[in-house]
Amino acid sequence: QVQLVESGGGLVQPGGSLSLSCAFSGGSFRLYAVGWYRQASGKQRELVAAITSDGVTNYADSVKGRFTISRDHAKNTVYLQINSLKPEDTAVYYCNSVLTRPGREYRYWGQGTQVTVSS
Repeated sequence: QVQLVESGGGLVQPGGSLSLSCAFSGGSFRLYAVGWYRQASGKQRELVAAITSDGVTNYADSVKGRFTISRDHAKNTVYLQINSLKPEDTAVYYCNSVLTRPGREYRYWGQGTQVTVSS
């Protein structure tokens, strides 16, 4: 069973940076696409960054130029580097992995890590 464990969240001042990690276990990491989602209080969960198994990245417009997603196949880990943090980036950040096969989709979520941007 695939498990995802996020870490790296915390309280940071506006303009600061954080590096989130998503540790993957229990499956073939190389085959999975991975996304970082966030959910602010009272709002829907939204995709902020994603990376395919081949390393192709995609970002929400609201985070382009500030967020960078990357993956390390040797460590089975996906990272989200967050720079120039804004109060509106405050949310629980979730890692999601997905593997698509004909007729099936395997999708897993982590437990989330809280990011709070406040002075």
